[in-house]
Amino acid sequence: MLRRSSLTISVLLLSCVVAAGKDKKKVLLPADVLRAHTVLVMVDPQAGVDVQDPNANNDARRDVENALVKWGRLDPVKDAYTADLIITVRKGHGKMAEPAIGGTPINNTPPVMVQPGQTGISVAGRSGNPGFPGDASNGQSPSSRPSSQTELGPTQDMFVVYRGTPFTPLDAPAVWRYSAKDALASPDVPAVEAFRKLVAESEKQLATNP
Repeated sequence: MLRRSSLTISVLLLSCVVAAGKDKKKVLLPADVLRAHTVLVMVDPQAGVDVQDPNANNDARRDVENALVKWGRLDPVKDAYTADLIITVRKGHGKMAEPAIGGTPINNTPPVMVQPGQTGISVAGRSGNPGFPGDASNGQSPSSRPSSQTELGPTQDMFVVYRGTPFTPLDAPAVWRYSAKDALASPDVPAVEAFRKLVAESEKQLATNP
């Protein structure tokens, strides 16, 4: 009788644990992130340059920017100082270790190009990755030189969202991470679509439970 009672209690406890797991709410975005209007999209500073496809990361950055423009909620900017959010992207290669090139400006964000206005054409040039407040190097090391290396990184595409904090935002905890095979693939860019859905779900929850 004692053994049967113990078995019954164990089953009930296990059922409660499973039910609690099913009822656990999905982690959604905080209100301050939902109020963001501008975003800087950049290649993960830790990413190297794929020997077989040198432009892979920069192409992914451009595709993410285009997908955000199409969405229409966030305006891409080229300066960390004016960005409410910062998104880093990094293409996966399907392998934990991959030959790569370091110390090259290929992954850097391109110069800002201002469209022609009534007073003429205005061009604002900038080299290197976007600098952050308090970063004297402006996002790159002046002594860096192209060199071969073995890159150890994620096997899948990475899409990471950070707050645009005043100082070294990439050192702060990420707001949201998305990793999947072909998550940065054009033209659909599934990572941006997943982020869009999460924003919609978060706003719905916030409206229901202010």
